[in-house]
Amino acid sequence: MKTYRIGVIGLGQRIAHVLAAMVEVGWRLEVAGQADPAPVGAPILAQAGIPMGRDFESPEALLAAGPYDLVMVGSPNHLHFAHINAALDAGWPVFAEKPIVRTEEESLALAARLAKGPETQGGGPPLFIGLVMRSMPIVREVIRRLDAGELGELVSVDATEHLPAEHGGYLARNWRRRQAWGGSYLLDKVCHDFDIFGRLAGARPAKIASFGGRRIFTAERAETAPRTWDTGEAAYMFDPGWMGANDAFQSDMDVTDHQSALIEYENHVRLSFHANSHVGLPERRWYLAGTEGALIADLVRNRLMVRRALSRAKPERIDFGERTEDAHNGADQAMARDLLATLETGAAFPVTPFDSLEAGLTVMAIDRAMETGEMLDCRPMWARYDAALGR
Repeated sequence: MKTYRIGVIGLGQRIAHVLAAMVEVGWRLEVAGQADPAPVGAPILAQAGIPMGRDFESPEALLAAGPYDLVMVGSPNHLHFAHINAALDAGWPVFAEKPIVRTEEESLALAARLAKGPETQGGGPPLFIGLVMRSMPIVREVIRRLDAGELGELVSVDATEHLPAEHGGYLARNWRRRQAWGGSYLLDKVCHDFDIFGRLAGARPAKIASFGGRRIFTAERAETAPRTWDTGEAAYMFDPGWMGANDAFQSDMDVTDHQSALIEYENHVRLSFHANSHVGLPERRWYLAGTEGALIADLVRNRLMVRRALSRAKPERIDFGERTEDAHNGADQAMARDLLATLETGAAFPVTPFDSLEAGLTVMAIDRAMETGEMLDCRPMWARYDAALGR
């Protein structure tokens, strides 16, 4: 296996974890350099035994010092569009963390570029997006069973993501608390899920309604909200990273801390989704109801349960094990293997940039429906997207 020469734009905590997973599964790599004025992922690399390489003053300086086998973009979401384009312009393969971009305008502009393809002017080298759930074994099994017809035709989906208190408190202090940096709460946190939901439904959203707001991490609760665990330990103490706020309850947070959404897809599959960022019983669960069976994927406990609608037998249960505190449950390592297989053998990466763009646009539509308080017709948005693709 060759040694991959890697350049990093934005050495944040997340991209550092991805690099650590790459080394863990057998990548031979050298971080030749990184461009980040405050590389908060440095301790994670150090723990993994990965030297940070040369410090560059800017992404442009780093890109000019190529060649690279892979440029990894781990900057805050509002910088993704500029950094992805710069890396593509330089001609190196690119891996970028999700979400691919932050706004509809950026989505359409990047779609227009990528639609030209890698062989034509402006298309550039391959672009891989870190929608890590596509690599999770349990998610692959859900997709396989649905595709195999085990549930019949998919009728409806009920889905949740409820975060433990510390995770929600981290988001309320981290740069993701501000729309200007991260986009919305759902865009940063659950574009994963809506990528999978679109794949499962096999269609784009047609109509969307959403309700949400902030009732947990508010200044009004700053004096009354408990700040310690029942064991006496202080709560909400995770390192908030770049541009971190001191207090989860009195930060300048302007994203939701809970939100729900209803979607009707173009093929009449219906989905309900409920997210909350501060719960005592963490849950990331998908209930798929088909004409001939049902499936529950518990992505926190990494367990799957399936039974036919007219079966009286005990449900089939699969425990995938490999549980981790971040609930990725081995997905980082699986994604690292997928990326290596793509670069080494040309195997298809599990998700395309266009999948990522559609997932992002879906979440942006959910947020627009919440802001207007009205049912959103998605057809104009998809017409703009298709026009950008040249369809």
